[in-house]
Amino acid sequence: MAAQVGHLHALRGRSDIVGPALRRVLTDTVRAWLIRLFEAADPGPGISLVTLGGYGRGEPAPGSDLDLVLVHDGRAPDVGTVADGLWYPIWDAGISLDHSVRTVDEALRVAASDLRAALGLLDVHHAAGDEDLSARLRERTLAQWRSGARKRLPDLQEAGEERGRMAGDVAFLLEPDLKSARGGLRDVQILRALAAAWVTDAPPAPVQEAHTLLLDVRGELHKRTRGRDKLLLQEQDSVAEALGYADADALAHAVADAGRTIAWAYDSAWRRAGGVLSQQGWGRRFGRTRRPNRRPLAEGVVEQNGEVVLARNADPAADPVLVLRAAEASARADMPLAPHTLERLAAESAPMPVPWPDAARDAFVGLLAAGPPAVGALEALDHAGLLVRLLPEWRRVRSKPQRNAVHRFTVDRHLLETAAEAADRTRRVDRPDLLLLAALFHDIGKGWPGDHVTAGEKVVARIGPRLGLPPEDASVLTTLAAQHLLLPEVATRRDLDDPATIRQVAGLVGSRGVLDLLHALTEADALATGPAAWGPWKARLVGELVDRVGAWLGGAPPPKPPALTADQEALLSAAAAGDPHLLVRVGEDELVHVTVAAPDQMGLLTAISGVVALHRLDVRRATAYSTSGRALSELVVSTPYGRLPDEAKMRSDLVAALGGSLSLDQRLREREESVSLPRRPGLASPPPEVLFDDSAEDATVVEVRAQDGIGVLHRIVGGLAGHGLNVRTAIVSTLGADVVDAFYVRGRDGGPLPAGAERERVAHAVLAALE
Repeated sequence: MAAQVGHLHALRGRSDIVGPALRRVLTDTVRAWLIRLFEAADPGPGISLVTLGGYGRGEPAPGSDLDLVLVHDGRAPDVGTVADGLWYPIWDAGISLDHSVRTVDEALRVAASDLRAALGLLDVHHAAGDEDLSARLRERTLAQWRSGARKRLPDLQEAGEERGRMAGDVAFLLEPDLKSARGGLRDVQILRALAAAWVTDAPPAPVQEAHTLLLDVRGELHKRTRGRDKLLLQEQDSVAEALGYADADALAHAVADAGRTIAWAYDSAWRRAGGVLSQQGWGRRFGRTRRPNRRPLAEGVVEQNGEVVLARNADPAADPVLVLRAAEASARADMPLAPHTLERLAAESAPMPVPWPDAARDAFVGLLAAGPPAVGALEALDHAGLLVRLLPEWRRVRSKPQRNAVHRFTVDRHLLETAAEAADRTRRVDRPDLLLLAALFHDIGKGWPGDHVTAGEKVVARIGPRLGLPPEDASVLTTLAAQHLLLPEVATRRDLDDPATIRQVAGLVGSRGVLDLLHALTEADALATGPAAWGPWKARLVGELVDRVGAWLGGAPPPKPPALTADQEALLSAAAAGDPHLLVRVGEDELVHVTVAAPDQMGLLTAISGVVALHRLDVRRATAYSTSGRALSELVVSTPYGRLPDEAKMRSDLVAALGGSLSLDQRLREREESVSLPRRPGLASPPPEVLFDDSAEDATVVEVRAQDGIGVLHRIVGGLAGHGLNVRTAIVSTLGADVVDAFYVRGRDGGPLPAGAERERVAHAVLAALE
């Protein structure tokens, strides 16, 4: 038995056994071991051992638990001794075990009140002992499941929907939970449970193939993660290599397609189950009420039994717009397109004329305007192959992963989610149709090589005329695709008090109407990206930029730098005595503002940024101002756990740092060595970059892109100061594991940096500081 256990543990680390072979060897090894354990326990008659779960189905992964039931007929006197002889060796082997000892009647009583237990018993597999007893348990379990379908299936459906809401979709998440997410392994178990209840057929071949693929991926994932089911980005390269995929993207694409296949079959099965049960008078348990047989929804489109179907006289071959009218009706009624309707549309629909007729474009915009229900309708068109017929460019972004820690969805799902978010903002703009189209196409360039914005601009320039947009509207749509990152990048990386910043944005957008469209698109894009992409701080900055650019476009004068506050004036006066003074307060933006006044000297901002990092504060923005030999620095920071920093301790550390008695570089290195920082998942960290921008009026913008870490701002500012540069403003932007910091600097002569060798020396100094 020890050899058998050792063999099992060795299998979990074997890299040469993959896919079905791994599951077969795991299953055979465990079942042989269980037989040995059972025989060693010397059971009498009327006892059997059954496996449930992954081992019961013959689908274990290396990290799967053992789920066992010791079944007895109620007359076996030594069942407890037999149980001890089974459970203790398994525990001693370090294998996770879920176990119980029950008669058949006891097992069925538990299953009658516990849905999870009922599902588990559907996977009963005889392992050892009395085969007739195991068969009786299985037969009675199936009979009870079928007879109780009226009560159990609605609860099962509700539990599956809640699980999907919590875990998301295998098809669209960049890091999907292969087991619990919608379209994952648990959904296949539920499909089998529906078939066992005789309300649907067994899962078809495409679902079985998708299921096998997910099992293969999960098996390799378990080898590397000790049983984790979430396919994180950093694991995808090694799993792809083990399973023979070209790269991590190919693996992610295959997983997404498998998730789509399972999710589609899952939804269809529940609709069929609801139809079967409603015919038996059980429809209300599934949220159904009796409806008119056929209710008109649009020209050629009707509702029938809670699904969207074609009218009897509808002719897809003669009506190319019918597919879009049906999808729009589906979204607006929030009802699914019937599978046979999709099949008919796919088989019979005429090609869409080019350019699209007005009716087609109107139906398409109406579909997008439905908001979140449009996602399901477009996914249905995609599943049937209709979306790529209408929009051939969609093929390049379909199921395409994004190697970006900020994003949570594949490219195609991100575009659909952005359009759904944009639908909530259509009343804020003059052209809702252009907003919705821009939301759907803003990242379409990610399907092409190179910079996605540049590629997307070219792609959208082709799509607009094909959709039948007039030239001026097509031009606006192209501008929105080309500039969809403009507002967030400028708002978080440039000085909004600099008139040159406002003039530059105004020149790129051209009109107030386009500015408002970009503002709404920016919000929709960020909200569809993920929680790290949007928040009160960014919303305030983007809103402030939009207000200033809008005023400029309306003829208002350029903004003036904000006047010093009374607190700032008081700090400057106190600093005249020669010592630094510091004030910590919470601003109207609900972020912490650290204001420092001190005698002006080279390296002041370097010391301040180092002290801030030492106190575990993340800088969002820093500005510097000097007058009459005194300097004022204002830093906007975020604090850990919302606690205000110790103002007195920060001032003490600053005095020590400026006086040379506190080595900030050493202290920050010590802190960095003691903290494990997150790295770019699934990606090698690119080398830092230093870029120069001449858009500012009285300074040069030095933009530094690097991996985030403790004291990064301190090191960069130190590199700039060491080269004799004066930092007027520093703007910090964090993107996942990276930072993009912009520094408005002046040279030794007080002006912008000259081009050429001087800038090369500055770049070298910054890169050296980061090393």
